[in-house]
Amino acid sequence: MKEFDYIIIGGGCAGLSLAYELEIHEKLKNKTLAIIEPRPEYKRDKTWSFWKVVPHNFDDCVKKSWKNFSINVPGKTIHLECKNYPYQSIDSGLFYEKINNKLKENKNISFFKDISEISTKNSFIFNSVPNIKKNHLNLWQHFCGVEIRTKNDFFDEEIFNLMDFDCEQRESVHFFYTLPYSKNKALVETTWLSKMNDNSQKDYDKQIKDYINGHLGIKDYEIIYKEEGAIPLFYPLYEKEKNKINIGTAGGMTRLSTGYTFLNIQEHSKYLRNQIENISNSKRFEISKKYQFLDDIFLRVLNKNPERMSDIFFKMFKTPPKTVIKFLSNKSNFLEDLKIIVKMPKWIFIKALFD
Repeated sequence: MKEFDYIIIGGGCAGLSLAYELEIHEKLKNKTLAIIEPRPEYKRDKTWSFWKVVPHNFDDCVKKSWKNFSINVPGKTIHLECKNYPYQSIDSGLFYEKINNKLKENKNISFFKDISEISTKNSFIFNSVPNIKKNHLNLWQHFCGVEIRTKNDFFDEEIFNLMDFDCEQRESVHFFYTLPYSKNKALVETTWLSKMNDNSQKDYDKQIKDYINGHLGIKDYEIIYKEEGAIPLFYPLYEKEKNKINIGTAGGMTRLSTGYTFLNIQEHSKYLRNQIENISNSKRFEISKKYQFLDDIFLRVLNKNPERMSDIFFKMFKTPPKTVIKFLSNKSNFLEDLKIIVKMPKWIFIKALFD
């Protein structure tokens, strides 16, 4: 069986980002790489959105960028600017196409459907497939989004709605998210933060239809794209193994309080590229312990007080946008952290410290 210097298990966002980073910096000139990915074809299946707080390789895959956003709770709306850190939405179809076209240029890179097709004995492995054990206490961010096209111009394409909590909560945390790509096209997504112990919250089609018809007041539209997913708001099992590094969600690159992963993956990929000549001895790259600690407290509060979370998120965004964006994107300093903390309801957070 054929052997490779490197193996990437999972050719999704994390696996392809790493392969691309290694390729464009000529780290695979004299090395072989196998990517294990079972999907029959690459096509648009996800939308990755984030505030651009650091440069990345995929500005040409950005479907739309915004410098203004809003947050809603029943009866109240805040309008905010994010000129310093524009909010970007990446089309996974463009992302896959760009990377795969580049990787095809290198004969040292091969794709396989199953790892059993190759030898792993002498390879260094990068694994992006998380080891998740079901636990009824674990929280998830689960969602369903549809891109719609309206018959008439409807949307203000200069501002996106990050969170609209003016919807049924069902004893969990629920909000809608609207990204207007143009005056007559937008991604409308229903998002839940919950334990997902049954399928009662997964009547996504009805939720979205009711929101578009009743809340947005749009009757005449067509759905041109749909996506669905679930992000674990807990770290998957991570066992240190010789000649193996976990990447992506499997490697702890998801920020647990937000679900944001894309930019963390890009930073991890750059780190691994810089370490590649001495990869076996490299230190583990992880989201700062500070954010791990703060996220743990935040999720304890969410778990015990779901009915308070819309108000907590609303208060968080009462701080200057630059501050809250940096905090949610792992780039805040101590003073910025403090500005967020003082906006929070003190007693329930103090109580969560000792739960």
